[in-house]
Amino acid sequence: MEEKAEDLFRVGCITTTHGVRGEVKVYPTTEEPQRFKKYKEVFLAGPAGKGGQQDIRECMHKCMHIESVKFFKQMVIVKFKECTSMEEAERLRGAELYVPREKAVPLKENEYYISDLIGMQVESDEGVMLGMLDDVMQTGANDVYVVKQPDGREILLPAIKECIRLVDVKARHITVHLMPGLVE
Repeated sequence: MEEKAEDLFRVGCITTTHGVRGEVKVYPTTEEPQRFKKYKEVFLAGPAGKGGQQDIRECMHKCMHIESVKFFKQMVIVKFKECTSMEEAERLRGAELYVPREKAVPLKENEYYISDLIGMQVESDEGVMLGMLDDVMQTGANDVYVVKQPDGREILLPAIKECIRLVDVKARHITVHLMPGLVE
């Protein structure tokens, strides 16, 4: 079965080599870097620094098997079975690592994958169409939904239950309550 780009989640980016045996340092783009211990394989896309980022779907044949994982500060040190020298590891610099949706961490109630939210129509609880969800900013306290209005302006909505009333992933629709001060 062929994977679609939206069925892949980025979990890290290779920053540099580590040692002489082919290990690489990975900057994790996942909230829980410890999950690298559970991965047996990842898909490689890139490297971005050598001729531009490749389309994820074109990189599906670049499956890398994880041999070992260590942690150092905020980085994950990964050894791939297919990479046995520092020279081979150097060629991976800038590549992004992806896992299939079924290997992603299960969601809790009222949690959503950002890739599933992007592009959803956003409407107020008063029936006013506000625009399309263009981005999700992860701030620390709570996420912020960036809604692009038809005229190009943006509305920033805190992803809190007082503001986000309903998310219907199947219908690709979000209903929000506009708290005072959110829209000019």
